[in-house]
Amino acid sequence: VQLQASGGGLVQAGGFLRLSCEASGRTFSSYGMGWFRQAPGKEREFLAAISWSGGHTYYSDSVTGRFTISRDNAKNTVYLQMNSLKPEDTAVYYCAQGSFSTSQNSYHYWGQGTLVTVSS
Repeated sequence: VQLQASGGGLVQAGGFLRLSCEASGRTFSSYGMGWFRQAPGKEREFLAAISWSGGHTYYSDSVTGRFTISRDNAKNTVYLQMNSLKPEDTAVYYCAQGSFSTSQNSYHYWGQGTLVTVSS
């Protein structure tokens, strides 16, 4: 399984970005997907998860109302729409594939990460 994340970059506070993560190697539509991030000097944290069908989503308190996770099973891709970005959102963002869960231990495959930098 390979997960290729993209869409990171530099954005001003208040701006938006959309991250994408394309999967290959096994039936994408059979698995839950999640987004996590790791800021410098901090542990990796859960952001959002989506069920295999896309019918269920879950968000951390820190991004609820600002970030939206979605998926297109026909394109083997999961997205993270990030609005109203804040400097504290600066981190490396990772997509992962596994069970529909907030726990990192439930995800068996991880992308390489894409850097998001939010300037004040």
